[in-house]
Amino acid sequence: MSSKPIFIHAGAHRTGTSSFQNCLSANRATLEREGFDLAYPDRDGAPGGELALRLPQPRHRRDKDKNFEAFCRMALATHDRGAERPLILSEENLPGRMMHFYAGQFYPAARRRLRVFKGALPGPVSHVIYVIRPYDALFVSGFRKRAEDNPVSPFKDSAERMVAFKGGWPEMLGTLRKVLSPTRMTVVEYGRRGASRDLLALLIGGAAERFKEPEQALNTSATDAALIELQRRYLAGEKLQRPAWQQVIRENADRNEDMGFAAFTPEQSETLRNRYAVDLDRIENLDGLTLLR
Repeated sequence: MSSKPIFIHAGAHRTGTSSFQNCLSANRATLEREGFDLAYPDRDGAPGGELALRLPQPRHRRDKDKNFEAFCRMALATHDRGAERPLILSEENLPGRMMHFYAGQFYPAARRRLRVFKGALPGPVSHVIYVIRPYDALFVSGFRKRAEDNPVSPFKDSAERMVAFKGGWPEMLGTLRKVLSPTRMTVVEYGRRGASRDLLALLIGGAAERFKEPEQALNTSATDAALIELQRRYLAGEKLQRPAWQQVIRENADRNEDMGFAAFTPEQSETLRNRYAVDLDRIENLDGLTLLR
C-alpha cells in the first residue's frame, strides 16, 4: 500500500450525499489546487462524478471477492493523480444498499463489502465521516426513493419487518471502524449535519468559508402525488427511463398534500425512535470514533 491518505465520506443514504457530492464538484478547482484527488459517482447527477465501484451483494459467491477487489482497484486508479496526493472519496453504498431494509436487514453484507473496498485502497484511511439518521425517517425516505424508479409493494407490507430489523447503527459503525481502521472517525447525527461545505471542512480540515455551497439542489424528494402517479404507470407495465420519471416528479413538485404514500403507524414510529435514542448512547460509548449530536 502506498502512503496516499484517503478521506472518506461514506453516507449514509438519505442524509444529503448527493448534495455533498455536488459540493465536491462545485469546489473541484479549489480542492485540486490544495492537492486533493476526488472520487464520487454520478448517481444523482453531480458533475464530474465518475466513480463506479462494484462491491459484493449477499447473493454473490465469496470466491468472487478477489475479482470485486481487482475491479475496485482499477476503478480507484482512474482517480489517482499521484501517490502523495490525498484522495477525497464519497460513496454511500460502501456498506450496502437500501433495498435490504424492506426485508428487515440493515446492511447485511457490510463487513464483506468493506473488506473488499479496503483491499483495493491505494493508501491508509485518514478520516471517515458518516452521517446517521433516525431509523423511522431513514426507512420511509429510502422507500420513497426506491419508488421513484421501481414498482414497489405498499409500504405497510414491509413495515413490520422494518420495525423488527436486525442490526443497527452501532453494529454497522463498529464494522466500518474495525475494517477500514481510520486514523479518525466522525459520526454526525443528521440534525447536526449543517451545510455540505461544513461537512467537507470537517472531513479534511480548515475553514468552511473557503468552499462554495452549491446553489443547485440534487436528488429533490418526490411528493406523494408524484410517487402515486409513478407507481400507477409502473404497475401498468410502463418502463420509464430517468428523464421520464424525473419529469413526473417535476410536474408534481407543487402538490405537497400528504396522501399517505408511506408512513409507519404512531406505535411503529415510537418503537423505532426509541431504538434510535438507545443506539445513539451506544454509539457515544464506542471506542475509536467521535459522535456529534
